[in-house]
Amino acid sequence: MTTTREPVEPTRAAPRRVGAPGTATAADAAPTASESPTFESAETPRPGLSASAPSRWEHARESAAAVLAVAWRHIARVAAVVRPLGWVALALAAVLWFAAVAYGWSEAMVAAAVVTAALALSIPFLFGRTAYGVDLDLTRTRVVVGERAVGALTLTNGTGRALLPSEVVLPVGAGRGVFDVPRLAAGESHEELFAIPTTARGVLAVGPVSVLRGDPLGLFERTHDRRQAVELFVHPRTTALDGLSLGQMRDLEGLPVQQLERDDVSFHALREYQPGDDLRHVHWKSTARTGDVMVRQYEQTRRSHFVVGLSGHPDDYRTADEFELAISIAGSVGLRALRDSRVLDARTQHGALRADSGRRFLDALAALEPTRPRDGGVVALAGAMAVGAPQAAVAVLVCGSTVDAAELRLACSRLPYGVRVLAVVADVRADAPSLRRVGEADVVTVGALDQLGRAVRKVLS
Repeated sequence: MTTTREPVEPTRAAPRRVGAPGTATAADAAPTASESPTFESAETPRPGLSASAPSRWEHARESAAAVLAVAWRHIARVAAVVRPLGWVALALAAVLWFAAVAYGWSEAMVAAAVVTAALALSIPFLFGRTAYGVDLDLTRTRVVVGERAVGALTLTNGTGRALLPSEVVLPVGAGRGVFDVPRLAAGESHEELFAIPTTARGVLAVGPVSVLRGDPLGLFERTHDRRQAVELFVHPRTTALDGLSLGQMRDLEGLPVQQLERDDVSFHALREYQPGDDLRHVHWKSTARTGDVMVRQYEQTRRSHFVVGLSGHPDDYRTADEFELAISIAGSVGLRALRDSRVLDARTQHGALRADSGRRFLDALAALEPTRPRDGGVVALAGAMAVGAPQAAVAVLVCGSTVDAAELRLACSRLPYGVRVLAVVADVRADAPSLRRVGEADVVTVGALDQLGRAVRKVLS
């Protein structure tokens, strides 16, 4: 399996002019102060006015634009089959023909004829179509950074004739793998196993599988896409954390919720029985004393609402490795909260991340990119967390080492009153975790992912 990189050049279609302006009288061109101007289509004239027909020049210009758009699409398709070596050969042939004609060099004439003949003999190899049945199977579509994604590519000859040897291209992200397929008899299959190394977090597009047709010299190449691409999610590294007991007291002993429930934990009062009430909540002593059936009424209690804010501002981090460490920290804390049956709300400056399950949370982190500088830093993130999750019990802010104490203090002040705040600073220069207080928040600094567990235990101790 060989891997090469090829740039993908987007093509731009020529703009096409739609419609043609009509003519209007001078009175219509200048609306009065009591009237507002109206915008009308050129194809639908107003009543009482006749729209002038497009001029011959406008017709010609529109026709030329349409022809150029079609021609450009065909030129782009033809240019896509030329390999870099093919462009070199075409340029060399043009230079040699110019030198032979302009200066009368016989040597240049012979060389130009040889290069032109090679180009002409390579073109017929592009014609034809290879009808393989393609089956792409990835054993796992979600891996962690550093793991290998293993898959199998099965090619089947579903025709009634033998297929000659060919090559199959499997794009993987920005690179591609090329497989040599031997001659296949009718109904015969060929399987290729492959492994995709993952060195960085992200979402890779594996495929679509293409059958490659080209000449032996490598001047031209044409592919036939046989199947849609498969997404490979490369999750960030995470570490297992002990149970996060932050915020548990708020659920039962914090500010009461005004909504009353028939069944919960926090007892509120007694009321008369109503049809549909559970008989398990009947208070028999009050029932015997009053003569009416009395049931318990409860105040609604909340599950711990856990909010994780990950700063994506590029200026909050010294290096790209620090940003990746912050993503791993946010992923580890979020997964621990989900395992503890917390309501998880994960956010960046772009908005909320999908975090209804561990898999979807890691998928969102795998596709995460740095935010735009105009979206603000950790202070803006804290404001978005306060607006998006006003009933949060615990808020965890994750940022880089360039964020100073003043910014952290201002960010924590924007969070709702009474929320337990934990700030985690990713600093790859730190040799050991450290803990300090900034305002009402506990601030932990870690230099590696394996230090996170010890740092969290310091906060809980």
